[in-house]
Amino acid sequence: MSFGFERPFLAVAAFVVIPLIWFIASRLKNPFVVSLPLGAPGGVPFKTSVAISRLVKVLRALEYAGLFLLFLSAAEPVLRTRETVWLGRGADIIFVLDISPSMAALDMDGRSRFYVARELLLDFAAQRPSDSIGLAAVGSDAALLLPPTTDRLVLQSRLDHLRLGELGEATALGMGLAVAAFHLEGSQARRRVAVLLTDGENNAGAVHPESAAAVLRDMGASLWVIGIGSGGIVPIDYLDPFTMIRHTGMYDSAFDEESLRALSLAGGGTYIPAPTASALAAAFDTVDDGELIIRRSSVTTRLQPLAAHFLIAALALLAGVRFVRRFLLGAWL
Repeated sequence: MSFGFERPFLAVAAFVVIPLIWFIASRLKNPFVVSLPLGAPGGVPFKTSVAISRLVKVLRALEYAGLFLLFLSAAEPVLRTRETVWLGRGADIIFVLDISPSMAALDMDGRSRFYVARELLLDFAAQRPSDSIGLAAVGSDAALLLPPTTDRLVLQSRLDHLRLGELGEATALGMGLAVAAFHLEGSQARRRVAVLLTDGENNAGAVHPESAAAVLRDMGASLWVIGIGSGGIVPIDYLDPFTMIRHTGMYDSAFDEESLRALSLAGGGTYIPAPTASALAAAFDTVDDGELIIRRSSVTTRLQPLAAHFLIAALALLAGVRFVRRFLLGAWL
């Protein structure tokens, strides 16, 4: 975003002409004006209740400011905004994010699995501005939180308000993939992608995960399964969203890598283990590289005219000065 003038020579003239007029006017005196003190000879001169000379100087300065704004208005000030216009539609990508309490495990370089996954998801979306990103959440049930959209502010807001455990403490992976398949089925994008981010095995829901994965495969959608975290005893810090009771301590992470690998194979997809934060970041890079599409764009410049704003300000100043001179100071000037 930048500010400029369509007629810059008039803008330059404003910085030259107005100071020149002020300089000349301040040096010249009206030969027909005679200063006469008011009051009885030898007495105290008459004084007004206000400093007229100082007020006149202020009014004169405002007049010059009004003239200056008139020049700038004539110079046609504009606000230029450069925008990238995508000439083709990108991919439709739905992230299926596990929000069961186990995602609060602190084995991602001291941070929780959920926090790191959320931040990397936002980074991924920012690097692919032409793609529509959707979001589904998985707990004891599954829900679509955001249909595929290019609005990254809405995506960030939805992730910021998402809380672990708000859909229950179990993990219905099949339901989450079914939600993604349902909303990708009617997509007209050239590529349709589902990315499952989870740290556990399926233990809830009426849909078997491999059946939902097969639906994605049959409809031609890509499937990526990212297994977050590692097995064994890991620290955890979890705030129950319903009771607001914080649970801290050690957690026995029953990470079932084989079931996740079998799930990806059923959907004709790819399984990526991510036991650490750096491995999770590399997993997102792999998805990014695996879903390359040709992106064509052009840059356009939008102009927002500002001349009317400068003109209104100039007229308001000049009219205000005229009003004060005519109706408030008429008795003294």
